[in-house]
Amino acid sequence: MSTLKDTACGQTVKVKKLSGEGPVKRRIMDMGITKGVDVYVRKAAPLGDPIEVTVRGYELSLRKADAEMIEVE
Repeated sequence: MSTLKDTACGQTVKVKKLSGEGPVKRRIMDMGITKGVDVYVRKAAPLGDPIEVTVRGYELSLRKADAEMIEVE
């Protein structure tokens, strides 16, 4: 199982599954991260948290804890 947290900078991955419960999962989906969407990992902060991704044509910053809930392929 590979997650968005483990994805290297410069890679594009496809979302396979969202884990998490209730409001956290809903917040991730409201940001546009849903099953089947492509996510490009742009860069990471110097200490690794947060990471910046491009989803559906816009930039988004995610905490590593949230990125760990996004299973990718």
